[in-house]
Amino acid sequence: MTHKIVVAGCGGMSNTWLDYAAKRENAEIVGLVDIYEESAKAMAAKKGLNVPTFANLSAALAATDANLVFDVTIPASHKEIAITAMQAGCNVFGEKPMAESYRDAKDIVAVSNATGKRYSVMQNRRYMKQICSFRDLVGSGAIGTPGSIHADFFLGAHFGGFRDAMDNPLIIDMAIHTFDQARFITGTDPVSVYCHEFNPPGSWYAGNASAICIFEMSDGSVFSYRGSWCADGLNTSWESDWRVTGSKGGARWDGSSMPYGEAVNPEKPEGFIREMLRIEGEQTWEGQEGHWGCLDEMFAALEAGRPAETDCLDNIKSVAMVFGAVESARTGLKVML
Repeated sequence: MTHKIVVAGCGGMSNTWLDYAAKRENAEIVGLVDIYEESAKAMAAKKGLNVPTFANLSAALAATDANLVFDVTIPASHKEIAITAMQAGCNVFGEKPMAESYRDAKDIVAVSNATGKRYSVMQNRRYMKQICSFRDLVGSGAIGTPGSIHADFFLGAHFGGFRDAMDNPLIIDMAIHTFDQARFITGTDPVSVYCHEFNPPGSWYAGNASAICIFEMSDGSVFSYRGSWCADGLNTSWESDWRVTGSKGGARWDGSSMPYGEAVNPEKPEGFIREMLRIEGEQTWEGQEGHWGCLDEMFAALEAGRPAETDCLDNIKSVAMVFGAVESARTGLKVML
């Protein structure tokens, strides 16, 4: 199978996607699209691509024999790009979040189901040796049955551009990663959310750049999230700082080192503070990490005729966490998902 690709969006993220395609033997870039066509021309020159450029996707698909679209546009464009591509007979691989609203995400899923075309979302933080180790440790039973999972995310990210003007920059543009990671680590889905969103003193964002969320999950556990994108100093990693509490112990992952845990020593189960045994996370992930690992899975799924791990049919559950949190923050109420 040869994947003939039109790339929609020629900003900074397109570099990663184009570099990956250049390394893949059965992938070929056949066109570049950007609302500012000069940007597409500049990217073609930068990457040494002798391909046509276009100012809109429909024209690109009509003029090429593309069967796959890379969507690296801003979130507000994802619905139009995805639906246009799938209705034209192309599969789509796109940057997160899947859409700018939950209604748009549901519309995308409906078109995917109607056309039989796949739309896979870039959730690159699933593809790291440390998070795979953490998931395996939590799921091994070594710390017993998980009762709660906690994630802290604090960074002072001075982007400029569209994020600075968004109403909900942290929740919509970044927390999708952490929410999806929580589902990946625990193997559970969200049931409800309560969220308090705010913009603290000193923030350089127009919208709310900080939030605290409480999710109830499908296994009865609770997932808590504390995050800020305007926290200068004492920063966590981009992957967040995690703790899972279980019925027999707990597990920690700082987002960059290998995870570890502590479990009650079965030989000394009594005591006010029980004696614990340390558990080291094992490295089992052998694939590529980050964006390239996620792209490997997207292509492998497409070639096998199955939905990818981050297909829109599954990713909509992570999207529901995002927009449920936004709705809760707006209304001050718990939202059922």
